[in-house]
Amino acid sequence: MQKILAIDPEKCTGCRLCETACSIHNEKTCAPERARIHVTKWENEGIYIPMVCQQCDIPICETVCPMHAVKRDTDTQAVIIDEKLCVGCRLCVQFCPFGAIGVNDKTKTITKCDLCGGEPVCVKFCQPEALQYIDTITLNQRKRRAAAKKFSEYLKKMLITI
Repeated sequence: MQKILAIDPEKCTGCRLCETACSIHNEKTCAPERARIHVTKWENEGIYIPMVCQQCDIPICETVCPMHAVKRDTDTQAVIIDEKLCVGCRLCVQFCPFGAIGVNDKTKTITKCDLCGGEPVCVKFCQPEALQYIDTITLNQRKRRAAAKKFSEYLKKMLITI
C-alpha cells in the first residue's frame, strides 16, 4: 500500500524541529538550511506550512533530467536522485513546482526528500503531528470525514436560518 507524507498546516506550530531532525539525519549536522523539508511561514497571519517533495505521480524533475538520474524507489515509491548519474545541471531545481529540490552548498549535490527509506525522521519528531506518514486510503478517509463534518455544520446553519 502506497504511503504519503501528509501535511496538516493547521497543526504546524512553526517549531522547525522537522528541519533540524532532517538535517541531522541526512547531513549529520544541525543545519536546518540543509534539510529536505522547509517550513514556510507567514508571521503576520500565524501560518506555518512545511514544504517537502510531494513525490509526484508524474515528477517534472524526472521529465526534465537529461541524465535520467531521477527515478522512483520501488519499495518506498519516493522519487530519488542517483548521484552517480546526476551532473548537477539543476534543471530539476528550476522546474520543481514546490521548491522541494535543493543543492547542498558543501558537496554541490542535488538534495530532496527520499522519505528516509520509508521511515521519515521528520514525522517522528513532529510533536503536534502536523506531519504524518500514512497510506493514501487513510488520508482520503480523513479528508472525507472532515469535509462531511464541515458540510454537516453548513447544513445545520442553513436549517436554523430557514
